[in-house]
This record gives sequence, C-alpha cells and structure tokens, in this order.
Amino acid sequence: MDAKTGSNTKTGTLTVGDQNWSFPIYQGTVGPDVIDISKLYAQTGMFTYDPGFTSTGSCESKITYIDGDEGVLLYRGYPIEQIAEGGDFLDTCYLLLYGELPTSEQKLDFVKRVTNHTMVHEQMSRFFQGFRRDAHPMAIMVGSVGALSAFYHDSTDISDPTQRMIASIRMIAKMPTLAAMAFKYSIGQPFMYPQNDLDYATNFLQMCFAVPCEPYKANPILSKAMDRIFILHADHEQNASTSTVRLAGSSGANPFACIAAGIASLWGPAHGGANEAALKMLAEIGSVDRIPEYIKRSKDKNDSFRLMGFGHRVYKHYDPRAKIMQQTCHEVLKEVGINDPLLDVAMELERIALSDDYFIEKKLYPNVDFYSGITLRAMGFPTDMFTVLFAVARTVGWIAQWKEMIEDPAQKIGRPRQLYSGATRRDYVAEGKRK
Repeated sequence: MDAKTGSNTKTGTLTVGDQNWSFPIYQGTVGPDVIDISKLYAQTGMFTYDPGFTSTGSCESKITYIDGDEGVLLYRGYPIEQIAEGGDFLDTCYLLLYGELPTSEQKLDFVKRVTNHTMVHEQMSRFFQGFRRDAHPMAIMVGSVGALSAFYHDSTDISDPTQRMIASIRMIAKMPTLAAMAFKYSIGQPFMYPQNDLDYATNFLQMCFAVPCEPYKANPILSKAMDRIFILHADHEQNASTSTVRLAGSSGANPFACIAAGIASLWGPAHGGANEAALKMLAEIGSVDRIPEYIKRSKDKNDSFRLMGFGHRVYKHYDPRAKIMQQTCHEVLKEVGINDPLLDVAMELERIALSDDYFIEKKLYPNVDFYSGITLRAMGFPTDMFTVLFAVARTVGWIAQWKEMIEDPAQKIGRPRQLYSGATRRDYVAEGKRK
C-alpha cells in the first residue's frame, strides 16, 4: 500500500487543553509509522520542536532503509552484505539511481556512459593552481565540484530529465578524477589522466598512485577493497550531508552546487571525519597494554577522552558495514604485509566493547569508521584524504536522493521553523542616546 494514498490510512489525535486535532498516520513498506504534521501550524498555530530532527521525517524515499535496532542496511531492499559480497560499485550506482539491479546489457551501457565522462575540462587543471599546496583536499573538493557548474552548462537545467541524468552520470564519473587531482596537488605530483580500460576502483587508484615516469599496476586485492569501501559508503538514508543536498536542491540549485554543499557538510568531524578521528584515537592509545586505562577514562563522565568509532546516531546494534569493513581490513593488511599495532588495539577494543556490560548497556558497538581508517592508511592514503574518499563513494547516494527529490511532486523548498528565545519587540535607539 502506498504510504500516502492507501485506503486504510490511520489517524492520530493531538490534544492541547480542551482542543483536539486529527492528523493522518502513514505506514511505509517497513519501519515505524509516520504522523503527517505538515498542516500542524495551519490547524493549531503551533510548531514541533525537534533539535537535530531525530524524530522528523523530511521526505518520502524509496532508496535506502536502515533499521538501527536490528543493524540492517538495505539499498533498494537489498542487504548491504549481499551487495558488497556479490556486486561492484557501478552495480550499486545503477541500483541506487534506477531502483533495480542492471541486466548484463544495461550494466554494459551504464559502465560505458560513466567511462565516457571520467575526464574533466582541461581548464580545471589550471583552476587547481589557485589553491595553496597545503590546502586540505576537502577544501579543494568543495571548490572544484562547485566549479563544475561553470564548465558544464548543458546539464544544469533541473527541469529537463535528460539533463538531470547527464549531470548524474557526470558527477559519478568525474568525482574520482577530481579527488585524485586534489590528492596529487597536495603532494606535488603531476595529475594522471583516467584510463578508461580500467574498472572504476582500479582507475581511481591509478590516478592517485601512478606517476608518468614509470608503469603502474594496481593490486587486485586493493582494488577490490577500494570498490567495497565505495559500496559501503554509497548511501545512508537522510544523514546530515544527504539532507544538506536535498535542502540545497529544494531551492532549485544546480546539481553541482548541491553536491558541493553535501561535501561541505560531510567534512565535519562528527560526520565524514569520524574515521580520521578513530585512527587518531587508536594512535593515542598506542598499544594493547594501555587499553584498560583508556577504557576506564571513557567511562568517566568528567574525563574529556571519548572512544571514537563506537556507537552510531542511528544504529543501536552492530553496524552491518563494520563487519564487512573488518574483513576488508584484514585482507588489505595481509596483502601489503603490514603488521599494524593499531589493528591489535582495534581488535582488543572491539572484543571489550562486545563483552563489557557498560558498552552493551549503552549499545556502543564498533561502526564502519572504526576499521576504515586503518584500511585506508595501509593502502597509502594520508588521513586528510579519508573524507575525500567518503565523498567519492557518497556522490551516487547524494545524486540519487537529489534526483528523487526533484521528481517528487510533494517536495517543497526546505524551510525549518524555530523556537524563538530572543528579545521581544523594542524601539530602535539613536547612537547618541544609547546607554
């Protein structure tokens, strides 16, 4: 039954004093019921107050579903574990964009369309020279992605479905190229052009780690790990950056500007920067024998130390992505021959978190950020590139959510309200008469 047009729509009653109002209750295909309060102000003259929007549904979506209590993540109904095991990233991109897994013919056509857009306008290389060499790669990404709208005017008319799809393909194809350029620029190496005979993940590694003066061949284990990391981060429902993309898009802004806004939101340490913070925490602990000291500190409310990489805003159970990321981490470390002491720290912390009553009671399970930082470091990426890789992966989710929002006839421009607690009306006082 459709969430909004089903014949068996329930209603809920709001009672304030001796007045009553009824509001429809919708039921999705899975998940909790949703009370439609869109007419609350019109009927009652009141707003809801919900800091962080933790109990507010801002849209109807068919893309991603999370059950935080059970530790479930579904892309278009498919469990993330099955997609990561049996699919690849462009399979995932097609699924998120179109709603179904591609046939062999559809996959071939989709890969060809993405591959044909991997290069960026040659003037973009000169655009990069305007940044300082020590600029954070995420700062470069915000600027360069936003600048794409100045280079690709033929895909910024959001009212045209064809232009929307061209923009979508361009963003998925060009984001790895821009990310690799940001990396190369920060380390003073020449840009490497994409090679369209390589798969998506391998091409990205080639652009990041190859140099013109010698041949480069990506390790297939690392390519598979990169592809899996992209899959795990492709979408995650209405998180901060996705909501930012939708909010920016609701104003009619062009898709490149919307994605740039999403990247800016992702940059925050409480969002995309969490894996970097988790790695720094493991480095601070340093060795297994120091773990009891830090576990004790983490339980002390008066201590500023916090365990990073544990718990999640949505998941109240084991993050399903963390299990896959743990396996990937072991595969990468074994392949590159690194005995990373931080992995020993991570494994012991995980063991404690899954058996300690304090962590179990507070449902502080390891999340995907817990292992991804170690994995990416072993692959050769510096910590300031971690969030950039997150942005490369999340681009398809942002684009799919943006496209769904544009095509939703019920969508309106975002306009949250507020609980005002400032000064009441008062008269302006001329400068000479102010006390």
